[in-house]
Amino acid sequence: MAESESKQERIHAVIRALPAGSVCSYSAVAAKAGLPGCARLVARVLSQSDTPDLPWHRVLRASGQIAFPKDSPMFIEQSQRLRAEGIRVEAGRVKMPKRGLDLDALLWAPD
Repeated sequence: MAESESKQERIHAVIRALPAGSVCSYSAVAAKAGLPGCARLVARVLSQSDTPDLPWHRVLRASGQIAFPKDSPMFIEQSQRLRAEGIRVEAGRVKMPKRGLDLDALLWAPD
C-alpha cells in the first residue's frame, strides 16, 4: 500500500476487497492493511465510518463472534446482512476461515 495512504484508507481498502459471502477478523484486516497488532484500530475505524458502501458486516472477532451486544439493532443488522450473503450465523457466531489461511488466497481465489 502507498506510504501516503492514511491508516483509515488502508483499512477501508482491505474491507472493500472482501468478497461477498466471506468474513475476516479485525486482526486479519489490520495485518493485511500493514498494521499488524492493530485490531482495535480496525474496530474504531469501522465504528466511526459513515461510508455507506463499506461491507463492515464481513468483519468479526477472531472467534467468529459478532462484536455488537446480542439483540442490539446493529447485531441484528449484521446477522441479517451476513445471512443475505449465504453465511451461516448461529448464536451470534460465524465459522471463521482456518487459521493460517492466506487472506490473499481468500480474496483472490477463482470462483
